[in-house]
Amino acid sequence: MQPEHIRASDADRDKVAERLREALAEGRLTPVEHEERLDTLYRAKTMGELSPIVEDLPSPGRGYDYAAMERRSDAPSGMEILGSEARDLAGQSKGSENLVAVFGGCERKGRWLVEPRTNVSVLCGGVELDLREAVLSQHEVTIQVAVIMGGVDITVPHGVRVINNTSAILGGTDVHGTDQVTDLNAPTVRLTGTCMLGGVDIKAKGPKRKKKSRKNR
Repeated sequence: MQPEHIRASDADRDKVAERLREALAEGRLTPVEHEERLDTLYRAKTMGELSPIVEDLPSPGRGYDYAAMERRSDAPSGMEILGSEARDLAGQSKGSENLVAVFGGCERKGRWLVEPRTNVSVLCGGVELDLREAVLSQHEVTIQVAVIMGGVDITVPHGVRVINNTSAILGGTDVHGTDQVTDLNAPTVRLTGTCMLGGVDIKAKGPKRKKKSRKNR
């Protein structure tokens, strides 16, 4: 018997319903579309009838490998199926991370996991986040900032959508090089929070150039 002809179980329907709830919360589906798909879901009898309901939605919990995205030359948006290393890293997600810089500095760069929510607190200091070799724990992540007399520098690879929802008091947020990314399916970084007498600077850059060893010079 073909897999699509196998009868769907209640557990199978529950998994699809959970994905639809996530898609609604992420803004991928409107409330009307959500209701329509639920109606279709509970009328479905086989696995083949379940698949089309979520075929245009990304898999839940899938991280995005920024380093791999930059390596692709045939996909302007930079999207690529993850390798096992990135999937394993994304599976270690704890949900959130707190970064604090008080009269000092803090940085995250290289191969690291960007949690669904990153809280950045700065007082008379600075934080640097380089996401070019990072893995996103999910399709859209949020970076919430609380900056007082300090700064946050964020670097993202090309092909990433940035949504700026920060507010400023005698400060501000500058976003460079991401305005042309309009694909709603692109990996997304959402900025929220407040800057007071400080600022957030976010730029899109290409991958880091690897230093040549002396033997190769």
